[in-house]
Amino acid sequence: MYQEKIADLGTLSLTTVDPMVNAELLHGWVTQPRAVFWGMGSHTLDEVREIYEFVDALTTHHAYLIRLDDVPIGLFQTYQPAADPVGERYPVRPGDIGMHLLLAPPPGLPRALAGPVGAALARFLFLDPTRDRIVVEPDVRNDAARRRLLAEGFTLAEEIDMPDKRAQLAFLTRARFEADRPVPTHH
Repeated sequence: MYQEKIADLGTLSLTTVDPMVNAELLHGWVTQPRAVFWGMGSHTLDEVREIYEFVDALTTHHAYLIRLDDVPIGLFQTYQPAADPVGERYPVRPGDIGMHLLLAPPPGLPRALAGPVGAALARFLFLDPTRDRIVVEPDVRNDAARRRLLAEGFTLAEEIDMPDKRAQLAFLTRARFEADRPVPTHH
């Protein structure tokens, strides 16, 4: 488990998704119209559970529940690009780590969570000294994600064809991230 205090928001924590316990919550999130780019809008509860059981069994891919002061606010997934379809579509470097983020805060929480949460997730990923670059590949139609990535310091690269979408490759290097944001002294 990872925890980080985020000023003016509360304590962010990451815990590994338990497919049996969390499937209903995740299904509620991934089937919302606002989660259209997650690509699971028509999935049944059982299909969502099975996908996360599969992810849970992998050593190269991980799924985490994001909580803010113990309130579930989103889903965070990490993956080794060389073990993912994205790795067949760009030159993977040692130190690359891929991520997916789905924020689904309940009503009443601040709307501007993406920036502070995204920065906390990058700090979590960069805790591993072997990681030098975060890789993301949102759907090219997801303008909000592309704007958010640029605001967070990512560099947009080429568009690629994934099995289920046309995607925008983007990268955030450790050096760029650390130049833009202080690293916390505790976690």
